[in-house]
Amino acid sequence: MTREIRLNAFDMNCVGHQSPGLWRHPRDQAWTYKDLDYWVNLAKTLERGKFDGLFIADVLGIYDVLNGSKDAAIRHSTQVPVNDPLQLVPAMAYATEHLGFGLTASLSFEHPYTFARRLSTLDHLTRGRAGWNIVTSYLESGARNIGQSNQARHDDRYDVAEEYLQVCYKLWEGSWEDGAVQRDRVSGIFTDPAKVHEIHHEGKYFSVPGIHLCEPSPQRTPVLYQAGASKRGKDFAGQNAECVFVAAPSKSVLKKYVANVRQAAAEAGRNPRDILTFNLQTVILGETDAEAKAKFDEYRKYVSYEGALALISGWTGIDFGQFAPDETLRHRYTDAVQSAVETFTTVDPDKAWTVREMADWVGIGGFGPVFVGSPSTVADLLQEWIEDTDVDGFNLAYAVTPETFEDVVNLLVPELQKRGVYKNDYRSGTLREKLFGAGPRLQAPHPGANYRNLRDHGSQVAA
Repeated sequence: MTREIRLNAFDMNCVGHQSPGLWRHPRDQAWTYKDLDYWVNLAKTLERGKFDGLFIADVLGIYDVLNGSKDAAIRHSTQVPVNDPLQLVPAMAYATEHLGFGLTASLSFEHPYTFARRLSTLDHLTRGRAGWNIVTSYLESGARNIGQSNQARHDDRYDVAEEYLQVCYKLWEGSWEDGAVQRDRVSGIFTDPAKVHEIHHEGKYFSVPGIHLCEPSPQRTPVLYQAGASKRGKDFAGQNAECVFVAAPSKSVLKKYVANVRQAAAEAGRNPRDILTFNLQTVILGETDAEAKAKFDEYRKYVSYEGALALISGWTGIDFGQFAPDETLRHRYTDAVQSAVETFTTVDPDKAWTVREMADWVGIGGFGPVFVGSPSTVADLLQEWIEDTDVDGFNLAYAVTPETFEDVVNLLVPELQKRGVYKNDYRSGTLREKLFGAGPRLQAPHPGANYRNLRDHGSQVAA
């Protein structure tokens, strides 16, 4: 029997996320992204469907590579306008009891000292249901707008990321001892100063001498997500990630990716099964296959070709506006998302993809595959992918929102539950406890668990 299938919803605090142009569909409500009602209702729907979490994407920058201009992205709302994702989470957490929240936040543009406080605050307010999708920003426009002359090279960004995490681990795990907060009304001591420690971090990129400003949150370190698909990104995930997000378009690509991540975890001294992998997927559902196919054909009428090219150009750093629609894809190295360029050349080694075919693929659901069919048909496909690739679950993007998510909850989830491959209820506790069935905090041999007992080891890693 297939092991339990895990589901996250994949959304972004914007109009056009992974399906450019679909905002024009008469049933799409993405334009209400500015209203808390949209997000609260979505969170309630997902919790009703026993989703593990809502994975919220983000970018700090604009997709301005296509034709060297921002116009296409703005014209087609290609992930712009885009609002801050963090401010959505407390309202959704207040309206739910179990749903987790994977927040995308770039370490490229914020100092770890202030960022660690933001995430601790979020973990407190969600009662331990916060996760952090660790990303290093790839858009040149984002770097320029915070005063950097250009975006750092791909591998250099991971050098910064490794030290960034060291600082966060020290703040979250080592600065405040368990029991530091006493709240003793008789003695008048709220916190014992002897149990709060400066971290004395002096590194290549960051200097953080002092204490963490927050008392320990339920998880201390939020659940750690990571989405890098390059060799360096997979090594980083093997060392640090608890959940890994990938956008593999085929089973062969996904199987290789999952195996590489698990191998990287083993090489880092971790149990390969301590990492949950999620693939980007979009499902179009109907009561019957024919009904689902009709819905999919209806959706396709609203896809924006130019909007899709704006996305792909931003993801790869290649201006696809310089190529004719029927010109075949050229494989070029960039400092943007390297894996994005490789995606289409690895789907089918014998196929020469044209720019038009590439845009058509991305038009609904981004780089991930699209499954179309009845609940039974889609459930068969999801189980097949689990069995054939060793992936743990799926990040489900929408074509039309909230319709896509409502269809999953109302049609697909009952079918998966009937087959015994989807949970009927949540585990109790924090997000980490719900996902892994262990304690609320990082456990050895995860490297974050080593940054405790700073009172005995100063800035050194505890044994």
